[in-house]
Amino acid sequence: MENNQNLKINRRDLFVYGAGIAVVPHTEAALEKAGPVSPKIEHSYGVSLRVNGKARRLELDPRTTLLDALREHLHLTGTKKGCDHGQCGACTVIVDGRRLNSCLTLAVMHEGSTVTTVEGLGTPDAMHPMQTSFVKHDGFQCGYCTPGQICSAVAVLDELKQGIPSHVTGDLTAKPMFSAEELRERMSGNICRCGAYANIVAAVSEVAGVAV
Repeated sequence: MENNQNLKINRRDLFVYGAGIAVVPHTEAALEKAGPVSPKIEHSYGVSLRVNGKARRLELDPRTTLLDALREHLHLTGTKKGCDHGQCGACTVIVDGRRLNSCLTLAVMHEGSTVTTVEGLGTPDAMHPMQTSFVKHDGFQCGYCTPGQICSAVAVLDELKQGIPSHVTGDLTAKPMFSAEELRERMSGNICRCGAYANIVAAVSEVAGVAV
């Protein structure tokens, strides 16, 4: 068996160089010979977005999701990466007036779009009514899902104003009315692992001006 007394590899090197190959290099020379494993970006695309009221121009790998463009390139880290599979809703933002999971869409698909993140809804000194209501009603515990919950809730009230039905809307020919059932259905894509759902319903209901 090879003598590993001269083995010099740290945890980061193990993940960078060891992932995806059968044998992890055992020496620094082997690591240097292996070289970097990051894919080479041969082409980038210019993308123009209006984010939180400001025009932004980005040069991106076409594979960059809207979520990563916001977090890694614009440093708007309020939008959270949870499951990265569109199942938890932590990455919900509002694009051209409609909410979507930013982890499931590429940034280059939204050329010219208007994007609103939780940072664009309000600030600590001038909070959006939905943010204020979430604080008042303790609509969060750990807070990780909260930015997505708030963006989704703001969009839900706009959907109701526009008369957009949901799966539990009884009469598709009538304008849907706000109710706890409607709210829970419309917000079902936003998961709160802490289980603050009752308080979230209370927070959104107050903003809607409806007692539930």
